[in-house]
Amino acid sequence: MEDINRIKVVLVEKKKTGKWLAEQLGKDPSTVSKWCSNASQPDLGTLTKIAELLDVDRRELINKSKSNSR
Repeated sequence: MEDINRIKVVLVEKKKTGKWLAEQLGKDPSTVSKWCSNASQPDLGTLTKIAELLDVDRRELINKSKSNSR
């Protein structure tokens, strides 16, 4: 499975945990764990909230597609 998001990497960079993120979003920690392992993906609205909480541009949370180089 291809890694679509970089949530786990950015959490580490910001010294935050998945549990912290789950608490901030009011989500189950297992849901955040699935996002971090790329087993599932958050919707765009949630991705935007994650970016705001981590103080990053939401584009930093998404891996660039190799076929979508500009």
